[in-house]
Amino acid sequence: MAGPRRPLGGLWPSGRASVSTPSACSAADEAARGAYNALMKPRDAWLAEEYAAATERVPERDALFETLSGIPVAPLYTEEDLAGFDAAEQLGYPGSFPFTRGVQASMYRSKLWTMRMFAGFGTAEQTNERFHKLLEAGQTGLSTAFDLPTLMGYDSDHPMALGEVGKCGVAVSSLADMEILFEGIDPEKITTSMTINSPANAIWAMYLAMAERKGADLTEVGGTLQNDILKEFIAQKEYIFPPAPSVKLVIDTFEWGPQVAPRFNFISVSGYHIREAGSTSVQELAFTLADGIHYVRKALERGLDIDEFAPRISFFFNVHNDFFEEIAKFRAARRIWARQMRDVFGAKDPRSWMLRTHAQTAGVSLTARQPLVNVARVAIQALAGVLGGTNSLHTDSFDEALALPTEEAATLALRTQQVVAYESGVTNTIDPLAGSYYLESLTDEMERLTLEYFENIDALGGVEKAIEAGYFAREIGDASWRQQREIDDHKRLVVGVNAFEQDVPEVPIQLVDPAVARVQTERLAKVRRERDVAAVESALADLEERARTGSNTMPAFMSAARAYCTLGEQMDVLRAVYGVYEEPVLI
Repeated sequence: MAGPRRPLGGLWPSGRASVSTPSACSAADEAARGAYNALMKPRDAWLAEEYAAATERVPERDALFETLSGIPVAPLYTEEDLAGFDAAEQLGYPGSFPFTRGVQASMYRSKLWTMRMFAGFGTAEQTNERFHKLLEAGQTGLSTAFDLPTLMGYDSDHPMALGEVGKCGVAVSSLADMEILFEGIDPEKITTSMTINSPANAIWAMYLAMAERKGADLTEVGGTLQNDILKEFIAQKEYIFPPAPSVKLVIDTFEWGPQVAPRFNFISVSGYHIREAGSTSVQELAFTLADGIHYVRKALERGLDIDEFAPRISFFFNVHNDFFEEIAKFRAARRIWARQMRDVFGAKDPRSWMLRTHAQTAGVSLTARQPLVNVARVAIQALAGVLGGTNSLHTDSFDEALALPTEEAATLALRTQQVVAYESGVTNTIDPLAGSYYLESLTDEMERLTLEYFENIDALGGVEKAIEAGYFAREIGDASWRQQREIDDHKRLVVGVNAFEQDVPEVPIQLVDPAVARVQTERLAKVRRERDVAAVESALADLEERARTGSNTMPAFMSAARAYCTLGEQMDVLRAVYGVYEEPVLI
C-alpha cells in the first residue's frame, strides 16, 4: 500500500519537515524555471500568433468581455500584468496588514463565517417562530428585517402604516414587540443583526432593554446595528431627518456604544443597497468606503478616540453575479480600509485597520421568471462571498422576486451555505485564489478606480455635499441605465429573462395575514394603557432636550425604551426638533 502523500506546503500536519526541503530543490527548481521561461513567448506575441489563429478559425463569442462594472477583461493574464507587484505590500498574510487575504489569521480553518439568514415578517410572534426554526436548521446568528412603517419611524396604528404592517419585515413599535420577537433566545449566546437606519438608536435601545429584562450583561451582548443613514440618502431613500442631524445620531452611537455594549457593532456601513439601486461593483465599493470614512471624520470631530470606536465599525456588501469581480471587491475593500485607517487617520490598534463584513447575495439579480434558476445564482454568489473572505453571509431564497420567502425556500438558501462550507473544499485553505494573475490585477484596478471616486467626492466637499449635489444619484442612475440597456439589447444575457425563455409552473409564495395590523393595533393600545405615563413623559422630554442641545441622545433612548415609549412617539419628538428631509429635484 502506498504511503501518505507529502503535503504541497512542504510540512506534515504535525509540523515536521518533509523529505524534499526547499534548500535541496532550489538549484534544480531554478534551472527548470529558467528553461521554462526561455521557451515562453511574450504574451503579446502569443496573442498575435496562437490566439489570433485560434479566433480566426473559431471567432470570439458575441459577448461583452468586461466585468459588470465595465472593466475590460483581456483574453489572458500573465505575470506581465503584475509587473512591480509587491506581495508583502499588497497581500501580506491573513490576519495582518493590509488584510487583503482576510482579517483572521486562520480564517475558515478555525471558524466558519456566521450563517445569518435575514428574516422578519408579520407579527413578532410569527418572526420569533421563524427565528427558532432557522436556529434549529443550523443558522448561527440572527438577522432581523423590519417592516416599512418601522423603518420610517411610524407606529403600526399610524395612518401612514396602513396596508404596510408586517409586509416586508416584522412590525416593532415598542419594547413589548421586541420582548416577544426574541422570546426563548439568549442575547448573550446568539448575535443579532438589525437592518434599521433612521430609527436605529430607538430600536437598538429597545433591543438592549429587552436583553436587560432577560438579565443579560450588556457587555456580553453582541450583534450588529445597520445604522448607516448616508446610504439611505444615496440609494435606499428610507430617511426621516436631514443629513446633518441624521449623521449626528449615528455618531451618538459611536460615542456611547463602546462604553455600554462593547461587543456590539454599532454600525454596518452598507454597500448592499447601493448595489441594489443599480450601481456597479466599483461604485458600491467606493461609495460605501467613502461613507465609512465620513463617519470616522465626524467621530474625530466629536473628539472621540479612533482606536476606541473603529474596531466596532463593520460593513455590509452585496455579492452579485460577476464571480471574480465580487471576490476582488472584498479583497480591495480590506486593503483600502486598512491603509486609510492606519496611514491617513493614524489608528494604532490593528483591530482598527480591519474591515469586517457581512455579505448578502444579490436580491436584484433574482428573477421572477424561472425562479428555480435563482438557486444556481445564489450558489455562485455565495461561493464568491466566501472566496472573498466574508465574515458573515446571508443567502437569498429563490422565491424572493415573487414574495417573502417560504420556510422551505429559506431553508434551502441556508443549506446552500452549508454545502459551500462543508462539501466544496474551499474552506480548507486561506484565500486560495491569491496570486491569480487575473484576480490580483482586478483587485488592483478596483482599488485604483475607488481612489479616483474618493477624489471626486472630496472635490465636491465630502459625502454630505455630494448628496446635496445629486452626485451619487446621477452616478448610480447612469450605471443602472447602462446595465438595463445591455440587457434590453441582448448584449448581456440573463437566463430565463432574455435568453432560454420558457413557461414554468408557478411556485408557492408566502403571504402576510391582513390580521397582523389588528394584532399590532391591539398590542399598542394595551401598552399605552398599562405603562407609567409619568415615565413616558419624562423620557420623551429628556430626548427632546438632548436633541435640541446637541447632547448624546442614547441615554434618553434607553429611558424611553424602558418606559415603553412607542417608536412613533420618539421619532415625532425628533421630527419636531430636526425637521423632515425632502430630497431635492435633480434636473
